[in-house]
Amino acid sequence: MKLFFDDRQLAHAPSRELHNGDWVPYAENVERPRSIVDAFTDWRPVRDFGMAPLLAVHDADYLAFLERAHRDWLAAGRDGDAIGYTFPIRRRRPLSFGRIDADLGAYSYDAGTPIAAGTWESAYWSAQGALTALDHLATSAEAHAFALCRPPGHHAGRDYMGGYCYLNNAAIAARAAHDRGLGPVAILDIDYHHGNGTQDIFYEDPAIFFASVHADPRTDYPFYWGHADERGEGAGDGTTLNLPLPRGTNGIAYAPALDTALAAISGWGARFLILSFGADTHSSDPISSFALEREDYAVLAARIAALGVPTLIVMEGGYAVGDLGKNVAAFLAGFEG
Repeated sequence: MKLFFDDRQLAHAPSRELHNGDWVPYAENVERPRSIVDAFTDWRPVRDFGMAPLLAVHDADYLAFLERAHRDWLAAGRDGDAIGYTFPIRRRRPLSFGRIDADLGAYSYDAGTPIAAGTWESAYWSAQGALTALDHLATSAEAHAFALCRPPGHHAGRDYMGGYCYLNNAAIAARAAHDRGLGPVAILDIDYHHGNGTQDIFYEDPAIFFASVHADPRTDYPFYWGHADERGEGAGDGTTLNLPLPRGTNGIAYAPALDTALAAISGWGARFLILSFGADTHSSDPISSFALEREDYAVLAARIAALGVPTLIVMEGGYAVGDLGKNVAAFLAGFEG
């Protein structure tokens, strides 16, 4: 399995986030990717596929905002990281004030996703990593590839950021795979938190099947999305499958939900899989509450690999830095049998 990462993904380094009513150190820090990079020896370079694949998923004004946001923050006389404090959740209108505070609220839904000096650079190369891994699968005989995407992406929607996510790497890769004729394309999200951005992007799209196994949003972030009755709308009705699980779920309890998702993906006729993998399901994760252990990852990976379709593994969450690299290594080993 080929592994893809670019050092420019380390440029994103916010100092803090607002969590549970207080300022705390930013959890999605540079030690996360470093722990994964150190667990392997053979990383492949990332190629630049330009803006077109990003524009196929994200709104052009949103991308322009991400690229300029920190400069606008500094130009407004601020320092540090750009963080919104007002969010237009009712009767949101496409207004333009030329004020960074208003833009931050318009393009985000939480105060835990700061924009730092290097955020756009890292997010851009994170998406390019997913596209490079996709291109490798499309042009080789290999069945699996891994893109160490950092920042992660599955909470980012067409025109909004949130949950440490700015560009939706999985969605960008899925759309590109579909456009290259590799489909039918399915996305399986096994991060602890529901991939609300990915679901939102494809909620009315019959071409992409989205299945997610995640913590019950009645108790966990992102709360407002990921409930079992969300199945898609319009032409996309029936192409979304949510399988929420309670806190404390271990590997034994997790497996049936995963099997249900895999059966749905197979029954839908998927010929290419994008896998949003989050290692925040591990028992040691500081911001999550599942109880999977390292040995569970190899078992779950083998179940997914048994689908027998080309699979692009895109990194999402995982915040137990001391365990993260070894957990990712165990998961990828399971894919390789």
